[in-house]
Amino acid sequence: APAVDVIAVGLVSGHIVIHNIKFDETLMKFQQDWGPITAISFRTDGHPVMAAGSPVGHIALWDLEEKKLMSQMRNAHSTAVAGMSFVPGEPLLITNGADNAIRVWIFDGPGGTGRVLRSRMGHSAPPTKIRYHGQNGEQILSAGQDGTLQSFSTVHERFNKSLGRGSINKKKSKKKGLQHDTMALPPITAFASEVAHQNDWDGIIACHQGYITCTTWNYQKTSMGAHKLRPEEFSRNKPIDIYATAVDITTCGNFAVIGMSTGQVDVYNMQSGIHRGRYGKERAHEGSIRGVAVDGLNQLTITAGSDGLIKFWKFKAKDLVHSTDLSSSPSGILLHRDSGILGIAFDDFSISVLDIETWKIVRKFSGHHGRINDMTFSPDGRWLITSSMDCTIKTWDLPSGCLIDCFLLDSAAVSLTMSPTGDFLASAHVDDLGIYLWSNRSLYSLVSLRPLPADYEPSVITLPGTCPLQDVDVAEGEDKCDEMIEYDSPEQLGEQLVTLSLLPESRWKNLLSLDVIKKKNKPREPPKVPTSAPFFIPTVPGLIPRYAAPEQENDTQSKVVNLGVLAQKSDFYVHLEEALSTNEYTAPLNLLKDLGPSNIEIELRSLAPEGGGSLEVMLSFLRMIGMMLNKKYNFEIAQAYLALFLKLHLKIISSEPSLLEEISRLSMQLEETWIRLRSLFNQSLCVLTYMKSALL
Repeated sequence: APAVDVIAVGLVSGHIVIHNIKFDETLMKFQQDWGPITAISFRTDGHPVMAAGSPVGHIALWDLEEKKLMSQMRNAHSTAVAGMSFVPGEPLLITNGADNAIRVWIFDGPGGTGRVLRSRMGHSAPPTKIRYHGQNGEQILSAGQDGTLQSFSTVHERFNKSLGRGSINKKKSKKKGLQHDTMALPPITAFASEVAHQNDWDGIIACHQGYITCTTWNYQKTSMGAHKLRPEEFSRNKPIDIYATAVDITTCGNFAVIGMSTGQVDVYNMQSGIHRGRYGKERAHEGSIRGVAVDGLNQLTITAGSDGLIKFWKFKAKDLVHSTDLSSSPSGILLHRDSGILGIAFDDFSISVLDIETWKIVRKFSGHHGRINDMTFSPDGRWLITSSMDCTIKTWDLPSGCLIDCFLLDSAAVSLTMSPTGDFLASAHVDDLGIYLWSNRSLYSLVSLRPLPADYEPSVITLPGTCPLQDVDVAEGEDKCDEMIEYDSPEQLGEQLVTLSLLPESRWKNLLSLDVIKKKNKPREPPKVPTSAPFFIPTVPGLIPRYAAPEQENDTQSKVVNLGVLAQKSDFYVHLEEALSTNEYTAPLNLLKDLGPSNIEIELRSLAPEGGGSLEVMLSFLRMIGMMLNKKYNFEIAQAYLALFLKLHLKIISSEPSLLEEISRLSMQLEETWIRLRSLFNQSLCVLTYMKSALL
C-alpha cells in the first residue's frame, strides 16, 4: 500500500486482510463472494482505493477510507484476472487475464468505475488456421479454437482487429452475455478471403468444426456477415453427421464454393447468399470432400475427395472436364492461382504437385513422417512450404524438385501462410497462442539453394517466448553452413566454347571509325592560351601518365638532349618483346584491354618500324591474336584488334614474308571458327523461325 508498513493479503476464501507489519495488527478486512483473490493493487494518485481480482473475471474496487465496496467492474476479463497494477501517480489500471488480453482502464468518470482506454488481445485458445489477407502482406487472418476470427497486423499492433465470435443468433448472444452464450458456433476449421469486393459485401467465408452451416464475415465492419450458407434440403432439419469440410472464394469475391462431408460441392453468391448450383448430379465425390479450389479466371473448379480422385469441373456450367486417379487418399489441396500449380497432401505423408493445364502430376515429394497439417506457396510459385506433425517445416524447390530447406521445432506447426510479398512466413503451433513470423533470408543475404543431402538431420529451433531460457548461449552465432559461397566465374567455362570479353562496346566497337570520330570532335576554334598558366606536376613521357620524380640539381649534367627519351618504349611494347621468348601473352593483352580506343590506336601504330617499332614486335602481336583465337576467349576484341592492325599496317605486311605467313595462319583459324559459329547460328535461327511460325 502507499501507506508506510501496510500490506494487503488476499486469501483463498475470498477475504482481503489489510495488515500493518510494523505493529503486527490488522487494520481492516473485506470479503468477496467470487472465490479466491487473484490480484491486488492500490491506487497511488491520491484516492484511497484498492482493486482486487477474481477467478471469474470481475474486479472489485474498495474504498479504504469508508471501508466499503465502492464499485464493481464485471466481466473485465472473460477468464480469471491474472494480474493488475495501478500506474504510479496516474488514474490508470492495467489488467491481464488467462483470456490472453491486456487492458488499460482509466478512472475519470463519476462513481469511481473505470472504462477501457486501450486494449490488446489475442486468441484465448490456440489458432487453428492462419492466412494472409490481401496482397500487401500486412494483415494475417487467424481463426482460433476459442471460436473467434481475428486480424493481426505485421506492421503495428494498433491495426489489429477482432472480428468477434461466430454465433447462430447474434441478438440472443448479446442478451445472454459471453459467459452464458449457448448460441456460439464451434471453432472455424477452414476459411478463405478476398479483398476484391470487401467494401461492398462480405469477403470471408468460413466453415466450422462439425457444423453444416458456413458463415460469412465482413472485414471492413469487423463482424460476422449477413449470410449463413447451407444446402436447401437441410434448412429445416440439421443432421449431426453432415458438416462442411472445405471452402474457397473466387478471386472476384462474388462466389463461394463449399464442400461437404457427404461429397456435395455447392456454389453460393457472396452478395445475396443465394445457392447457385451443385457439381455433379447429386454429389461430386463418393467420399468426403478434402479440398476445393477455383482458378484465377473462374474457369475451373477443382475438388479432391477421400475416394482418391481429383476432379476438374467447369465453374459456370458445372460439367465434369477431367478426373485424375490418385495413388492415395488426399488430405488437402492448395492452388497457386497465378501459375496454375496444385499442391496435394496425402494421407501417406507424401506430397504431389499437379499442373491444372495438363492435368498431370509434375512433382512428387516424400520425407515427412507425420500427418501434413498445412501447405503454402511462395508468391512466385517456385517454393512449396509444408508443415507436418513430425514438427518439421520443409521447403521444396519446384523447378529442381529438391528439398532446399528444413528445420525442426519443439512444437508442430498446425498452419502456415507465406506473405504475398515474400518477406515473411507465418506459422501457428500446437498448444501455442501466438503467431510466429519467419523472415525470408534469401531477400537480404546470400543463401544457398542447393539440395539438402538425403541424410540431413535438422537441428531443433526453439520458438521465442516471453520467458528467457537459461540454457541458451546468447553469444552463439548463427550457423553459416547453408550460406552461399560466392562463385568466382572462370574466364572461360569450356575450351570448346567461344567466349566474349566483358569489355563495354565503347572500348572496341569504334576502333575502325576513329578517323571519323576525330573529325566530328574537332574543335571549331583553336584552344586559347590562358593568360596565367596554372602549375602542372611534371609527368614522364609515355601513354600511361606517371608523375616524374623530383630531380636533384647537378651542375655536371649534360645539356645534350637524349634522343632515346623521345622514342620511349611503352609497357605494351616491352611485354610484346618479352613474349617473343616466353610465349606468354596474358600481360600485354591485359594492358591493351585497360586502354581506351585512342590509346589502342597509338600503341598499334608504334609497332611499325617507322613508328619506333620492329617487325619482330609486329610478329609477336599477331601471335598474341593467334593465341586468343586458339583459346577462343575475348573473341570480339581479337577481331577488333586484328582489323585495326590490318588497316594500319597493310603495306608493311604485304611486303614481309614472315608477317604474311602468320597472317595466313590466322586466316585459317578464323575461317574454322566462323564455320562452326555459323552452323550454330543457323541451327538456332531455324528452330526460332519454326517456333514463331508453327501452330502449337
